[in-house]
Amino acid sequence: MSDDIRRFDLVTVGESLGLLTVERPGRLHNGAATRLGFGGAESNVAIGIARLGGRAAWIGRLGADAIGELIVRELRAENVAPYAVHDADHATSLMLKQHPQPRTSHITYYRRDQAGSQLNPADLPPDVIESASILHVTGISAALGEQPRATIHAAIGRARAAGTQVSFDVNHRQTLWRDPGEAATIYRDLLSRADIVFAGEDEAELVTGESEPGAALRGLLDFGAQCAVLKRGANGAIAGSADGRFESANALTVPVVDTVGAGDAFVAGWLIAAARSSPLSSCLQTAIACGAWACTNDGDWEGAPTSDDLVRLRDAGADPVTR
Repeated sequence: MSDDIRRFDLVTVGESLGLLTVERPGRLHNGAATRLGFGGAESNVAIGIARLGGRAAWIGRLGADAIGELIVRELRAENVAPYAVHDADHATSLMLKQHPQPRTSHITYYRRDQAGSQLNPADLPPDVIESASILHVTGISAALGEQPRATIHAAIGRARAAGTQVSFDVNHRQTLWRDPGEAATIYRDLLSRADIVFAGEDEAELVTGESEPGAALRGLLDFGAQCAVLKRGANGAIAGSADGRFESANALTVPVVDTVGAGDAFVAGWLIAAARSSPLSSCLQTAIACGAWACTNDGDWEGAPTSDDLVRLRDAGADPVTR
């Protein structure tokens, strides 16, 4: 499909979960104030794309319940097109976010045998993946079981047939795997089918066996991607392309409120720039800025920046009061 008639800049496939956040740091106790929201790496990226003016869609399976309704409603409010199957037999997955100490987070997942883990290839709607510039998937969905994994591969197959680029973020969650070796094997299979790949330093070492950043980045490219990005947290990021170009960027210094969601904002920044055919250096700078902005806010996706937010970040030394 020609790029000028594609409906979406990005389509994601994966699990979204209800999110209960304990408001105050410390141990969970009777009567603790909590806030209900939602999260999920793939929907976080879709929201990040939409916040930056892109056209985004999310595909997934939710329970036929109040939390599933909330997720669809909030995605629509964020200008993301939801393509959700509502499962009457399985509830929407849930996660609990606590702050044992200020500026630290501990997340517990309740997702086994829930709706997201029942995702299957029949849930993929016709002509949606084919109408996108980029399909984005993660290792989280691949960890949820054989059916979700088969769904990710089916989505990739359809993307490749339609000329849609494939983006894969390793996004390793060790609590979802009994065997790290099995995880690495499954990730490598997905890496070999992707055009753009993202990994943190520990994730890159898991799949490449390399701990030195430059060697790990080259190892990611060896799977056949056109572009690989190594997320290094406070040390910034490095990126490389199959034609031998390499770029690096330092992290931006910002007041950190919560780092959860920063990696997804980083990916969204990279992918919206890539969808607009920006050069490698611009993709990296946009990604770094988006990840930094997300760290200044609480929440999985609530801190994803708009284009105006990125201007404010660039002009951080200006008068902090807007009149």
